[in-house]
Amino acid sequence: MEEHYISKLHPVVDYGAGVFLLLIAILTILGNSAVLATAAKRSSLLKSPELLTVNLAVADVGMAISMYPLAIASAWNHAWLGGDASCMYYALMGFLFGVCSMMTLCAMAVIRFLVTNSSKTNSNKITKNTVRILIAFIWLYSLLWAILPLVGWGYYGPEPFGISCTIAWSKFHNSSNGFSFILSMFLLCTVLPALTIVACYLGIAWKVHKAYQEIQNIDRIPNAAKLEKKLTLMAVLISVGFLSSWTPYAAASFWSIFNSSDSLQPIVTLLPCLFAKSSTAYNPFIYYIFSKTFRREIKQLQCCWGWRLHFFSTDTSAENPVSMMWSGRDNVRLSSTAKVENQGAAAH
Repeated sequence: MEEHYISKLHPVVDYGAGVFLLLIAILTILGNSAVLATAAKRSSLLKSPELLTVNLAVADVGMAISMYPLAIASAWNHAWLGGDASCMYYALMGFLFGVCSMMTLCAMAVIRFLVTNSSKTNSNKITKNTVRILIAFIWLYSLLWAILPLVGWGYYGPEPFGISCTIAWSKFHNSSNGFSFILSMFLLCTVLPALTIVACYLGIAWKVHKAYQEIQNIDRIPNAAKLEKKLTLMAVLISVGFLSSWTPYAAASFWSIFNSSDSLQPIVTLLPCLFAKSSTAYNPFIYYIFSKTFRREIKQLQCCWGWRLHFFSTDTSAENPVSMMWSGRDNVRLSSTAKVENQGAAAH
């Protein structure tokens, strides 16, 4: 076996990393499968932007299924399994699903911004077909970036600690070809999407703030405005969680570009990698905290017989928990209506 595929970590650390990834894999598959099952059950009730939430869950489950078993087995083997072929496969899958998740979050932020700051008539122009085309573009864009290292622009290789594979950051130190790939990828797959997400949610926050100022003299703040604030906070937490999970890994990776691969201890490069992989698990927990409907669905999704009886029930009266992300999309435009209703009530 080649030396760079042998673990540089203590066996106890390898076992611990494997256990951590196993836990993340279980949480990711169970949590996001619950989101997908609920969405499938009420597919006819899904609003068009909610397809992006479904796409995010698909990307998270895809990463957990296609990558984590190989990483867990390699950690417990104290060496990477499968050699170069499995290393390229693993790195490609990680790049594909990582870019897909980032671009999906970016699209969610842009659409929330557009529907929040436009009239109801214009917001209805975002149809399901439009979002399906957008999702197809996201996957093609992600696939394009993932296959570029396979055709000569960029490189894939093992992580410094030996039991995972990704973009071979250390090879770009003296390579103009590799550096151009890293610079382009960093700008188009990380910086621009992240700045777009931040700008969109700042714009939404400002809109919500102005709406609250307009209704501050009303004795009771409309439930619609409260819901919009809650939905915005939930969407922001999902994006912040993803960016926070991947930032330490990005920092460690860029350190490897300009410094020797031995300049960081193996454990230091392992921890950001594990933290980044945890990003696939927490979205269902955010839905659970913010959505009463999703909490009710989770309680009904019991093991074995309980799950089957619930999934095949025909009751669709409850609001889809996935729609919590979007059901209040026009609410910040309700402040003037609330004023009129309040004045009318006072006149009577």
